[in-house]
Amino acid sequence: MLTIESLQFLDDLKNNNNRDWFLENKKRYEIFKTDYHQLIGDFLDAMKPLDPSLELLEVKNCTFRINRDIRFSKDKSPYKSHLGIWISSGIKGLNRSGYYIHIEKDASFIAGGLYSPESDDLKKIRKEIAFFYDDLETVLAEKTFKKEFGTLDVNERNSLKNPPRGYDKEHPAISFLKLKSFTASQKIDRAEFLKSDFVTKMSAKLLALKPLNDFLNRGLATDEF
Repeated sequence: MLTIESLQFLDDLKNNNNRDWFLENKKRYEIFKTDYHQLIGDFLDAMKPLDPSLELLEVKNCTFRINRDIRFSKDKSPYKSHLGIWISSGIKGLNRSGYYIHIEKDASFIAGGLYSPESDDLKKIRKEIAFFYDDLETVLAEKTFKKEFGTLDVNERNSLKNPPRGYDKEHPAISFLKLKSFTASQKIDRAEFLKSDFVTKMSAKLLALKPLNDFLNRGLATDEF
């Protein structure tokens, strides 16, 4: 579980997102970072026994730097005021789907799947869906998945208006073939993060996404697209 001090640090950073404030609160950041890493370790301990693909992961593989890349952003705030955890079997040069925890004031959620894949990986996923959409339907129809996540995330930002090139608009999985990201998510109330069973509860929810990750990773593993 997180401490209230760590959550307060994120809140204060959001309201004082500048280098001078950050340097003045460097000790608070170091405490936050320790808390952050401990939380990741707790998630790995909970999830590794039930998802063998995560076996080799270490805490350092799941972290994000607090510094923002502002080179191409209109927002020049230098630091991230949220906490993110990415748990995936992917390694450098090998993209794979996974599990994500996002902690931010009024915008926290858990999610899984594959976000905004590169062109070649996108083609592989669409081919997997086109040929094996029955398998995907089985994944999405699973009772726990439907209860926790409903279906894949679909919105104007991550879905094409027209079918992708080469796919018939009458294909039974066309709504999924139009997607540019293949994720499922659930909003989380801030109060959950301070509960003693937070990691246990969230891990159980996230592991309901394992069949989706397995399906997506199966597509990514193919050499043909």
